Amino acid sequence: MQYLLDTNICVFFFRDKFNIPDALRAKGPENCCVSEITVAELRYGAENSANPQKHHQLLDIFLQRIATIPITDSIRAYAKEKVRLKKAGTPVHDEFDLLIGASAIHNRLTLVTDNLKDFKHFSGINVENWTKR
Repeated sequence: MQYLLDTNICVFFFRDKFNIPDALRAKGPENCCVSEITVAELRYGAENSANPQKHHQLLDIFLQRIATIPITDSIRAYAKEKVRLKKAGTPVHDEFDLLIGASAIHNRLTLVTDNLKDFKHFSGINVENWTKR
Protein backbone atom coordinates (compact mmCIF):
# COMPACT_ATOMS: atom_id res chain seq x y z
CA MET A 1 0.00 0.00 0.00
CA GLN A 2 1.10 3.51 -0.75
CA TYR A 3 -1.85 5.79 -0.05
CA LEU A 4 -3.99 6.50 2.99
CA LEU A 5 -7.26 8.11 1.91
CA ASP A 6 -8.59 10.81 4.20
CA THR A 7 -12.31 10.88 4.92
CA ASN A 8 -12.97 13.84 2.60
CA ILE A 9 -11.46 11.96 -0.34
CA CYS A 10 -13.73 8.98 0.36
CA VAL A 11 -16.76 11.28 0.54
CA PHE A 12 -15.78 12.79 -2.81
CA PHE A 13 -15.46 9.26 -4.20
CA PHE A 14 -19.00 8.38 -3.10
CA ARG A 15 -20.35 11.64 -4.49
CA ASP A 16 -18.39 11.20 -7.76
CA LYS A 17 -16.76 14.61 -7.33
CA PHE A 18 -13.46 16.15 -8.38
CA ASN A 19 -12.42 13.12 -10.48
CA ILE A 20 -11.69 11.08 -7.35
CA PRO A 21 -13.14 7.84 -8.79
CA ASP A 22 -10.82 8.22 -11.81
CA ALA A 23 -7.82 8.97 -9.60
CA LEU A 24 -8.55 5.96 -7.43
CA ARG A 25 -8.82 3.70 -10.47
CA ALA A 26 -5.57 5.11 -11.87
CA LYS A 27 -3.66 4.55 -8.60
CA GLY A 28 -5.28 1.17 -8.06
CA PRO A 29 -7.48 0.32 -5.07
CA GLU A 30 -4.90 -2.29 -4.03
CA ASN A 31 -2.46 0.59 -3.41
CA CYS A 32 -4.89 2.46 -1.17
CA CYS A 33 -6.22 2.05 2.33
CA VAL A 34 -8.25 3.91 4.93
CA SER A 35 -7.84 4.28 8.67
CA GLU A 36 -10.31 2.82 11.13
CA ILE A 37 -11.01 6.46 12.00
CA THR A 38 -12.13 7.14 8.44
CA VAL A 39 -14.37 4.07 8.56
CA ALA A 40 -15.96 5.43 11.75
CA GLU A 41 -16.54 8.84 10.16
CA LEU A 42 -18.02 7.25 7.02
CA ARG A 43 -20.29 4.98 9.10
CA TYR A 44 -21.53 8.05 10.95
CA GLY A 45 -22.24 9.77 7.64
CA ALA A 46 -24.10 6.72 6.35
CA GLU A 47 -26.16 6.45 9.53
CA ASN A 48 -26.95 10.16 9.44
CA SER A 49 -28.06 10.06 5.79
CA ALA A 50 -31.60 9.97 4.42
CA ASN A 51 -31.08 6.31 3.47
CA PRO A 52 -28.76 4.65 6.01
CA GLN A 53 -29.21 1.10 4.71
CA LYS A 54 -28.25 2.08 1.16
CA HIS A 55 -25.20 4.08 2.29
CA HIS A 56 -23.97 1.37 4.66
CA GLN A 57 -24.22 -1.13 1.79
CA LEU A 58 -22.24 1.17 -0.52
CA LEU A 59 -19.61 1.57 2.20
CA ASP A 60 -19.45 -2.21 2.68
CA ILE A 61 -18.73 -2.65 -1.05
CA PHE A 62 -16.07 0.07 -0.93
CA LEU A 63 -14.38 -1.54 2.09
CA GLN A 64 -14.19 -4.88 0.30
CA ARG A 65 -11.85 -3.26 -2.24
CA ILE A 66 -9.94 -0.86 0.02
CA ALA A 67 -7.93 -2.16 2.99
CA THR A 68 -8.55 -0.78 6.46
CA ILE A 69 -5.54 -0.23 8.68
CA PRO A 70 -5.81 -0.26 12.47
CA ILE A 71 -4.88 2.75 14.55
CA THR A 72 -3.43 0.76 17.46
CA ASP A 73 0.10 0.66 16.03
CA SER A 74 -0.03 4.41 15.38
CA ILE A 75 -0.96 5.54 18.89
CA ARG A 76 2.62 6.28 19.92
CA ALA A 77 3.16 8.33 16.74
CA TYR A 78 -0.11 10.15 17.51
CA ALA A 79 1.04 11.07 21.04
CA LYS A 80 4.48 12.13 19.85
CA GLU A 81 3.09 14.32 17.06
CA LYS A 82 0.42 15.86 19.28
CA VAL A 83 3.04 16.91 21.84
CA ARG A 84 5.41 18.18 19.12
CA LEU A 85 2.66 20.26 17.51
CA LYS A 86 1.57 21.67 20.87
CA LYS A 87 5.13 22.67 21.79
CA ALA A 88 5.62 24.24 18.37
CA GLY A 89 2.52 26.38 18.93
CA THR A 90 0.58 24.74 16.10
CA PRO A 91 -1.72 22.31 17.91
CA VAL A 92 -4.27 20.35 15.93
CA HIS A 93 -7.57 20.25 17.76
CA ASP A 94 -9.23 17.61 15.59
CA GLU A 95 -8.27 14.32 17.23
CA PHE A 96 -9.45 12.38 14.19
CA ASP A 97 -7.08 14.33 11.92
CA LEU A 98 -4.26 13.68 14.39
CA LEU A 99 -4.95 9.94 14.37
CA ILE A 100 -5.24 9.78 10.59
CA GLY A 101 -2.06 11.82 10.12
CA ALA A 102 -0.18 9.70 12.67
CA SER A 103 -1.34 6.56 10.85
CA ALA A 104 0.09 7.92 7.60
CA ILE A 105 3.39 8.78 9.27
CA HIS A 106 3.73 5.52 11.20
CA ASN A 107 2.85 3.34 8.21
CA ARG A 108 4.91 5.45 5.78
CA LEU A 109 1.91 6.14 3.58
CA THR A 110 1.11 9.19 1.52
CA LEU A 111 -1.98 10.85 2.95
CA VAL A 112 -4.45 11.79 0.24
CA THR A 113 -6.58 14.70 1.44
CA ASP A 114 -8.26 17.87 0.31
CA ASN A 115 -7.48 19.45 3.68
CA LEU A 116 -3.85 20.30 3.09
CA LYS A 117 -3.91 23.05 5.71
CA ASP A 118 -4.90 20.56 8.43
CA PHE A 119 -1.71 18.59 7.93
CA LYS A 120 0.81 21.26 6.90
CA HIS A 121 2.56 21.33 10.28
CA PHE A 122 2.87 17.56 10.68
CA SER A 123 6.43 16.27 10.72
CA GLY A 124 7.45 13.54 8.31
CA ILE A 125 4.15 13.34 6.49
CA ASN A 126 3.74 13.07 2.73
CA VAL A 127 0.51 14.60 1.46
CA GLU A 128 -1.19 14.65 -1.94
CA ASN A 129 -4.42 16.21 -3.12
CA TRP A 130 -6.11 14.29 -5.93
CA THR A 131 -9.02 16.70 -6.37
CA LYS A 132 -9.34 18.47 -9.70
CA ARG A 133 -11.58 21.51 -9.44
